[in-house]
This record gives sequence, structure tokens and C-alpha cells, in this order.
Amino acid sequence: MKKFKNLSKITAIFAFAFLAFSCSDDDDNSPAAALPETITELAVATPELSILVDALTIADLAATLDQPGSYTVFAPTNDAFTAFLAQNNIPSLNDVPVDVLTQILLNHVIVGENASSSLSTGYVSTLATQSNSDLNLSMFIDTSNGVRLNGVSSVAIPDIEATNGIIHVVDAVIGLPTIVDQALANPAFSSLVAALSAADGNLVSVLSGEGTFTVLAPDNDAFATFLNGAALGDVPTDALANILLNHVLGSVVTSTDLVGAGAGYTSTLASGPGMSNLSLYFNTTEGVRFNGVSSVAAADVVTTNGIIHAIDAVIPIPTVVTFAVADPNFTTLVTALTTLTPATNFVSILSNPEGLFTVFAPTNAAFEALASIPGESVLTQVLLHHVIGANVRSGDLTPNGNTVAPSLEGDNLTISLPGSGQNIANMTDGSGNSDIGIVAVDVQAGNGVIHVINKVAIPTI
Repeated sequence: MKKFKNLSKITAIFAFAFLAFSCSDDDDNSPAAALPETITELAVATPELSILVDALTIADLAATLDQPGSYTVFAPTNDAFTAFLAQNNIPSLNDVPVDVLTQILLNHVIVGENASSSLSTGYVSTLATQSNSDLNLSMFIDTSNGVRLNGVSSVAIPDIEATNGIIHVVDAVIGLPTIVDQALANPAFSSLVAALSAADGNLVSVLSGEGTFTVLAPDNDAFATFLNGAALGDVPTDALANILLNHVLGSVVTSTDLVGAGAGYTSTLASGPGMSNLSLYFNTTEGVRFNGVSSVAAADVVTTNGIIHAIDAVIPIPTVVTFAVADPNFTTLVTALTTLTPATNFVSILSNPEGLFTVFAPTNAAFEALASIPGESVLTQVLLHHVIGANVRSGDLTPNGNTVAPSLEGDNLTISLPGSGQNIANMTDGSGNSDIGIVAVDVQAGNGVIHVINKVAIPTI
């Protein structure tokens, strides 16, 4: 009841100011006090926003919101500030570090005059910024039932117009959001939140803590498709944790960063053989696509500890086949493993999650350098000659020397470090060709690793 009375009082104050201003317009000869007009002046004239005014003064933002411009301010009441301080065990406003207070206040301001009727469900950028970067924090606006902000604050009194913008009075302070806060705020991520809570590794705590993460966040429809009628509880919690970590990068990567890179590999926080981090292939030829199975639906939701990109499909733990299919540099290799060798189910063999493989993957250019691609019987042996039955990463190779390993075809492959020219390493095949270059290494899948080679290896035939 007290809250209702306070909000009614605020409404009455603004209504009085509006009526007084109207009357002064009708009678230019009648004396009238100067009326508050800017955002700051309106806040100063409203007793129930006095703590907000104090906060703006401490943070040296009162003058900013008193200047010409166009802002939308979500203004917390005194009760909202009192509750916020109590919830965070802060004795008084003066005990909040000024830099933190400044960012909290800026997290209530967006550029432009946005009336309540123009607000729609989705993300906007506030004037607050991520620590040590110039990325503006995102705010999730949910208009399904009134106007709710980041899932924690609702507009109680909308559309108070000022000369330099508009004020919406809100019933709670909007704290600086973490990745988990933004996931909780958006109903489209409820399945993701449930998965994070159910998985091993206390992932909610991890993604709420310090650090810089990029989270590729599957929406509810993506999880429904992935589960295919099964319950989330049917997924073993350790496997679920690794699947979720396969959607997390250990640094902030914006959509601009991805588009600038074009295509390539990065590492996720998921673990593969030998506790090596799994690789993730991205390609921005058509949108932003990951491992060939999932695309970005909404990009660059900025939080205090990272960034979220909403995606339209769950990204499963990749096999070596996953990367071969996703990466257009291997289209000829994929054709060789499928269409040209129908008698051998290479896809099934190399997709086996229980297997361990090292694949030396020839690029399209490597196949083009052949006089011709051999027939199926010979091609099958050639392809088997590119696979070792173990997960051998570059760090497992003998430094400044040779590593010899038998291929699945039977003949040995010899890898020599260091490589010549631009090669990371050189490789000698079963036929004695020693000019094969390993040009990229350690594309880590859940069942093995890929190293890229610039020439097709030929066994003794």
C-alpha cells in the first residue's frame, strides 16, 4: 500500500506541473514560477526521486541529463534504491564506488526519446559500458505484460516528457547484468537456464562470475529440436555440461569480429580427448554459422562478463566428420569419403564417438593437384592412409625430429618437425613422398583431431 501511495504521489506531482504549465501558457500576464523541464529538473522537483538525484550528483551525471539531448531514463524511486542497497548489503549510497554507481545509473539510460508505446520486446543498448571495453551493455525489454526491464524492474509510471527526453518511473534498480542475468530475463532462454542449472560443473555460478565469455545461446525451439521428445533429465549431467561448454568461448567475440575473420576455427570450453578443448568452426558466408549446424539469430547481447549470441540450433559435440562437412575447404575430401567410395561407410566409421582418430585432411587444392582421382578400390586405401587410430595432437609429436605412426591402411606416416618453408611440419607418406606439408593443426573433435595437409598422401600400392 505504501508503494502505491508513493507512486500516486509522483503521478500527482507531474500532473500538477503539467497543469501549471498549461495555465501559464493560457495567461501570459499571470505570475508563474519557472517549471522544471529537463530530466534532471523534473527529478529534482520530485521528492520520491530524491535518492536518484543524489546518485546522479555523486556520479556527476546530473549536469549531463540537464543538457540538450534526447534520452530515455528509467528512473528508480526512493523505495527502489533503498531495496537495492539492502539486497546488496550496502549501508548507503556513498558506500557504492563512484565508478560502479556511474555504470549502474547509465544502465538506466538509452539514447533517444522512447515513449512506452514505441517500446517492443527485444534488446536495446544502454549508456553503460562493459569494463575495459567500449561495448555498451544490453537491456532486455519485455512488453508481454506491461514493460519489464532485464527481468527485474517494471515501469510503474510511463511517459513523463522532458525537454531533453522522457522519463519512465520504475519500481526497482536495474543492476549490471551478467550472462546469466540476461538468460534469466529472456523467456526464450528458459530451456538454456534449466540446462545450465541441471548440468555438472555449477555452470550458473561460472557464467555469473568474473571472466570474459562469449555464449552461443540456443533458444527454446533449438533445445526442443535437440531433445526430440526426450526430457532434459534424460541427458547425463556430465554430457550435458560438455555440450553446454561447447557453446562457450573464453573471450569476448562480437559479430563484427566474426564477420571480419570470415571463416576459421576457434576453441570452446568443452573438453575432448586428453582434456583438449574442442574446436568450433565458424563461417560468415551466409550469416554467421557454427560447425555447419547452427546460425546466429540475434547477435551482440552485451553483459558485464561477456556477450551472448542467440542461435537457432544446439551445437552437438563434433566428430571429425562434422568439421570435414562444415569446412568448404574439404568438399572434395567429403565427396571422396562418400560418393566415390560407397562400399565403405567412412562417415559411420569416422563419426563413431567411441573411436579415436587423427585425420590428415587434404584440401580441395591438394586433390586438384592429382592427375586424376583413382577408382574406388585404390581411393579407399588412399583415404585410409590419411587416418591414424589415435588422437595425436601437434604437442604429442617429437620436437626437432620424426614421429612415425601406422595409418589405418597399414603403411607408416612420418611427421617431421620443424617443417620447411610455410609448413608447420612435413610429412612423408607410405610411397616415400616427403614434400607433404602440414599447414594447419589441432582441429579438435570429440573423437579425434584433424591436421590439414597440402598434398594427398599415397600409400604403397
